[in-house]
Amino acid sequence: MVIMINLAPRGAPYQLSILVLLSLPAAAIPSEWTVIPSLRLRETYSDNMNLAPAGQARSEFSTEITPGIAISTNGPRLNLALDYSLRQAFYTREADRRTQQLDASGHAQVLQDWLYLDARASISQQNISAFGPQQIDTLQVTGNSNTVRATNISPYLQHYFHGLATARLRYDYDRVTSGRLLSVRSDRTNLQLTGDNGGQGWNWSLSADRQNIDDAALPKVTMSDTTLTLSYPFNSRLSGFVTGGYEKNDYHTNGTQPEGRHWSVGANWTPSPRTKIAASVGRRFFGNTYSLDADYRMRSMYWTVSYNEDITTTHGEFLSIPPTGLSDFLYQLWATRIPDPQTRLQTIKLFLLVSQMLGPNGNVNFFSHRYYLQKDLKLGTVYSTPRSALALTLSNTRRTAQTSSAIDSPLLGPDELALEDHTRQSAAQAGWNWRMSPRSNVTVGASLSRVESLSTGRSDRNAAVTVALTQQLASKVSASVDLRHIRHTSNTGGNYRENGIGASVSMAF
Repeated sequence: MVIMINLAPRGAPYQLSILVLLSLPAAAIPSEWTVIPSLRLRETYSDNMNLAPAGQARSEFSTEITPGIAISTNGPRLNLALDYSLRQAFYTREADRRTQQLDASGHAQVLQDWLYLDARASISQQNISAFGPQQIDTLQVTGNSNTVRATNISPYLQHYFHGLATARLRYDYDRVTSGRLLSVRSDRTNLQLTGDNGGQGWNWSLSADRQNIDDAALPKVTMSDTTLTLSYPFNSRLSGFVTGGYEKNDYHTNGTQPEGRHWSVGANWTPSPRTKIAASVGRRFFGNTYSLDADYRMRSMYWTVSYNEDITTTHGEFLSIPPTGLSDFLYQLWATRIPDPQTRLQTIKLFLLVSQMLGPNGNVNFFSHRYYLQKDLKLGTVYSTPRSALALTLSNTRRTAQTSSAIDSPLLGPDELALEDHTRQSAAQAGWNWRMSPRSNVTVGASLSRVESLSTGRSDRNAAVTVALTQQLASKVSASVDLRHIRHTSNTGGNYRENGIGASVSMAF
């Protein structure tokens, strides 16, 4: 089975990635496929569609027509999930717009116990800067958003050598583009050997990694790292580990040379099947480092907290895999509440979309060609009863630039180049879903965020409240009404408010 979807006429790699995803069955044994075309019609009114300051706000009606398709399969050698939609918006005053949304991922076992293939592709609308107007609905016209296309294709060889080690050789090809603002390609090769000691005493793993990054605005950059990890199980619940290695990065910086030895010491603790904690402390070329990853599951509640520090980039964040703990927990918990898997997935997707309006990380991945030291702290929880669910996310992200701001001159004005030298973003997001009847539910979302430029003193605040009422009219037809209120304030001016209302009908075929 081979299906070709022309998603981006100027972006052959995106076509290629989707072709790869949808032609994987040729390498797998037959499995059951689910193909669901859909159509959504929506009418919206906003009293400030451009998110402009008071006195410049303009009301606007818009009509949205969104055809889409969802394709999935889950077989013994092939897993695939694709969700694509084409959104055509007609405005009474603004120029008509067309946008696309894509979320696709696939995994195939091409040659059993040897050759595998992973692939991901996405098309999304993203805010360009964390400062200024923040789009939370793709119908809003702010001048601070753009379409981002991201692709990852990753074939790898993996084999278990009995009594010796498990070997994995992986190659990653990545591409992230956003018109003239971003164009980054990278390829990465990773070799990992994990020892086999039969679960007794000390064990080891060795990783060698090399990545080449080609940013159209910069000279090519090479990043390499070799790490040895030794681990020891004290008992069935507690194990310790120590790592050591050497990394070398050749991006240009005016500070400490981004290379040198690194080490860390940590532990993994699993006191019960529902609780796991991993923590470490160490040192890299930029200073001391700390990490934490903890999950706790109860019958009707899930908690997760994480902290990490690393060198990152805008394109690297767009390629990162978002956490799935909250959605996985709800998918299992709502199995009896919403028996149909596709309906359950769509309900969870809408619930998390409303409760995490700024994204699962709670911060804006602003456009930049620079390398950053990012320190990221996140706390998330969800509590569910047979008829309701409550989700809460708290986050705090700091970014400190490691490279010169001059390379961002195509993205920022000359007076704003220092704006993103050192930033801090903090956010609190909450969502509540109540299933009023088997056919109707209401979802309420609220978010409060603050972004600060610690280098210039600028501070912006954003607040939003949304309410959505959904009614199932038939087995494949639903209707919804949504309301929203948005506020934005800044100590540099540009404050605005927006109220919006929308009504939609969705059909699956």
